[in-house]
Amino acid sequence: MDLSLLLGFAGLCVLLALTPGPDTFLVLRFSLGGTRAGLAAATGSATGSLLWALAVAAGLATLLEQSAEAYRVVKIAGGLYLLWLGVRALIRRGRGVGDVDGAYGVRPAAAMRAGLLSNVLNPKVGLFFVAIVPQFLPGHDVTLGATLLLGAIFAAIGFVYFALIAVAAGKAIGWLRRPRVEQAIDRGSAGIIATLGVTTLVSATR
Repeated sequence: MDLSLLLGFAGLCVLLALTPGPDTFLVLRFSLGGTRAGLAAATGSATGSLLWALAVAAGLATLLEQSAEAYRVVKIAGGLYLLWLGVRALIRRGRGVGDVDGAYGVRPAAAMRAGLLSNVLNPKVGLFFVAIVPQFLPGHDVTLGATLLLGAIFAAIGFVYFALIAVAAGKAIGWLRRPRVEQAIDRGSAGIIATLGVTTLVSATR
């Protein structure tokens, strides 16, 4: 594969990673429970990207492009999941339990699962692989190996960016755990996640 194509694709991935989305807020929120939880969420998101790449290579994700109903179903599922995460966190926070998914010190497995589901249930990621990835393949030949290579680049760049967020949050955990700061970030991130869920659901019904 042409090196210039790979570099161009990597640059695009960097720009996309820097654009805040559901995964960004999930990683930040889980990072309040410690660096390990944040890194686990980042790993889950990266794994989701690889699964999307595999689905595209297998021709499954093309359904999202060709079927409005399939796209709507995935979008609704993703919106409901984000809404559930946000509302659940807000309710538990209101009861005095500070947590990303129930309590600080959340298990990495739970954080990884949340990151994975958030990515897999985001049809925009699938459409990115369906519509954008082929443009960087020689002759637009969507082979398993080439698609997985680009998927690995996308996942790796996303993971590095999210890992930096997790590590930075872990280093600043003392400051982030100050009552006012913690409350602002906790409620803010939960509210944003819930809002993203509502926005996704509303757009899916149009």
